[in-house]
Amino acid sequence: MSQKRLLLIVNPCSGRAKMHSELLKVVEILSDADYAVTVYPTKCKGDATEHILKLSQNEYDLIVVCGGDGTLNEVITGIMQSGISVPLGYIPSGTLNEWSSGLNISRSIETAAKDITTGKKICLDIGKFGDKYFSYTASFGAFTSASYSAPQDVKNVLGQAAYFFEGIKSLSNIKPIHLKFTCEDTEIEGDFLFGAISNSLSVGGIVKYSQSAVELNDGKFEVLLIRNPDNILKLQPIIDGILKRDFTREGIDFFRTDSVTIETDQKVSFTLDGEFAELEKKLTIKNLHNAITFILPQ
Repeated sequence: MSQKRLLLIVNPCSGRAKMHSELLKVVEILSDADYAVTVYPTKCKGDATEHILKLSQNEYDLIVVCGGDGTLNEVITGIMQSGISVPLGYIPSGTLNEWSSGLNISRSIETAAKDITTGKKICLDIGKFGDKYFSYTASFGAFTSASYSAPQDVKNVLGQAAYFFEGIKSLSNIKPIHLKFTCEDTEIEGDFLFGAISNSLSVGGIVKYSQSAVELNDGKFEVLLIRNPDNILKLQPIIDGILKRDFTREGIDFFRTDSVTIETDQKVSFTLDGEFAELEKKLTIKNLHNAITFILPQ
């Protein structure tokens, strides 16, 4: 009986470059589970996507990503664009790893690798943003630029604090963004400080949803919008509502949908799983239900 073929995509720069010391152990764990492991270290931004696009349909039985949310996003983008059907495993080694925390994937590299060898297959939703894809969030406004503007070496040294430092630096530059959101029978228009179309229990380490409120394979996004208050005193109750998960407060719009169209008269910077994207004029964000097969802990 031939061995199963596994492609291990490694970002050697993610997090605090943990994989430099852990890689051999990961390969041993996967090899002991009867996988023939091929290791591919990414060389630059976007390299993981380009490598996936070169694969044939049945070249591998499993793809495993060792890296942060950005590396995972690149691999998912490659899978979605190429149309190959292959299960995906994730060994988080980045700074935030927000999505994995909601999937009970261990932050221990060794444990996460072992869990892949004994895990179960689960289909999960993926977001489509124009011709781009995201696994857990498409967000704009306050703090969102921090994920892609914080230098990698600063992230490696400071960890999650790097995002907050970058966010604080951007506070003085935050300007309300006028947007119109349309979905099904709902239409919302106004000036917003922040917005997130997400499929995750956490966004930016600040917005937190309860586990009972979010299902990652229900075909729906959670959409959270924070309006620009006409009085600075109204901002504190909004922040308090976010921290207490009370999204009924004045100034907060919250709803669920499988598709939302956004219109604007300006260019708006978004972050897709921590990677930069841009919205110009009009774009529809769609939930691709059960689009990716993931290997998750039992």
